[in-house]
Amino acid sequence: MSVKHLLTLILAVTFFTVANVASAKNINTAGDLVGTWKYTVSNVPPEYETGVMTFEQKDNKTTGYFGQQERMDMKELTVDQGKITFKLDFQGGVLTVTMTQEGDKLTGTIVSQDGEFPITAVKEAKN
Repeated sequence: MSVKHLLTLILAVTFFTVANVASAKNINTAGDLVGTWKYTVSNVPPEYETGVMTFEQKDNKTTGYFGQQERMDMKELTVDQGKITFKLDFQGGVLTVTMTQEGDKLTGTIVSQDGEFPITAVKEAKN
């Protein structure tokens, strides 16, 4: 094998190794979601703009709820490759929430009978 071919092979192996490590770091698991997240919703009345949502892992299943004192359980919660979707019963209606996770940040929308509203959330640090 010539030196040229050997160097090409080494570069190719190095490139694919670095690419695989980089892409593996971008994969979120349900365990990455578990914890408390502070959220902000835009274009809604002030009393609904901010709060917390919590994701938990129970019996190999991800569950969650909005609020601390008055909890709203997340219904039909699915977590798939960084995409989170669920529904909330809210004041006689249903809110549909779709978010994408990038590390310790969630971004997405809440859809209600009154329209579509942007939501962002940041994961709180573990104490």
